Amino acid sequence: MATEQVSTGSKLATTLDAHGISRRTFLEYCAGIAAMIGLSEAAAPQVAQALDDVIGKTEGKLKPVIWMEGASCSGCSESFVQTANPDVATCVLELLSVNYNELINAAAGHSLEQSRKDTIAAGGYILVYEGAVVKGWEGNALRVGGEKGVDSLLETAYDADAVIALGSCACDGGWQAARPNPANAEGVQKFLKDNGVSTPVINIPCCPANPQWFTAVVVEYLLMGRLPKLNSKNEPELMFSETIHDNCPRRGHFENGEFVYTFGSEEEKKGYCLYALGCKGPQTFTNCPTVKWNRRVSWCIDSGAPCQGCGVIEPMKPTRNWVDENTPLMARHRYFQIGDWKTSPAGWAGVITGVVVAALVVHAFGMKVTKRTDGGADFETVRVYDVKKHNAKAEEYGAEADKLLDELDAAGLEERKIKGDKK
Repeated sequence: MATEQVSTGSKLATTLDAHGISRRTFLEYCAGIAAMIGLSEAAAPQVAQALDDVIGKTEGKLKPVIWMEGASCSGCSESFVQTANPDVATCVLELLSVNYNELINAAAGHSLEQSRKDTIAAGGYILVYEGAVVKGWEGNALRVGGEKGVDSLLETAYDADAVIALGSCACDGGWQAARPNPANAEGVQKFLKDNGVSTPVINIPCCPANPQWFTAVVVEYLLMGRLPKLNSKNEPELMFSETIHDNCPRRGHFENGEFVYTFGSEEEKKGYCLYALGCKGPQTFTNCPTVKWNRRVSWCIDSGAPCQGCGVIEPMKPTRNWVDENTPLMARHRYFQIGDWKTSPAGWAGVITGVVVAALVVHAFGMKVTKRTDGGADFETVRVYDVKKHNAKAEEYGAEADKLLDELDAAGLEERKIKGDKK
């Protein structure tokens, strides 16, 4: 990276050097960020310079961030703590003013809550919420500093510039909202809307969320003064507009009908499509195949595992969380959902089979009762159809056909001679 793009005496340049990150590597990272916020990769130098000017400045007010934890495993935070190019200490913890983070702050309880309230009072902050919102037990499940977690969320979100729901649990409840959901967990967007908070919410799904998606959203907001264009699920459109299946490196095998049916098989060794083993790539809208994970080294399918669909979210419908929607994770779908009702095709097949068997049993008893099975019932010896239509079969009936014709005439039915009139 040219010196004029990042000042050698800047805080950003110092921290990059301290973490062993070359300027070339950082420029490649900036190109990726540029692409994710809708710019040409040629804009990478401008993104790098802007990072230096806006985020990496050594003095002046940095952008404050309040990072709150709901019902979560802290996996999204761990995903950031272990990322690089630049690593999280540079990208988030040092280059932003993280005034509140329950996972990494040394303070706790009332003193930490006072830091959150001071940040709210100052204004101009971003709220990052990780984990599901727990409404069960009157909101008493997640209390911090004597306050209910749901109350703290509403207070913090109300005056925030924007809310970033980080990870699938924050988007629609995720694991926490999985059946039977005793905690009555749901996502941030639905909770805020139901409580009349209109602060814009940006959903960044997956379990955990990819650090580069978060970085791209923050960079776009800080550098351009705008939030990313969102799709119908409030996800950044440029990052979540195509399915994993669209860009999967195994797509060619899918088109050829070449699938892996058993782990350890020859098909797996050849890198065939994992659809038969439960891959949810066709219905998962993320750019995992291009951004990847672990410093862009690999991702689920490259490592040999089928996509589990952790990027599938329904922000306003916590009962449609990815855990319930996509299980069993290592097999094709065995369930489908209608509204809040979840059922299994196998179960329906069993019910239908049972109904058919029961109907056959009833029919058999009916046949027995009417003596149709033991010859006790009367059957017509001459088919009325043959007699009325005067077909070849009627000629064989002889006198019986004549008798039947007389009976039909007497009843006022169609008159027709059995014999004669053949021309």
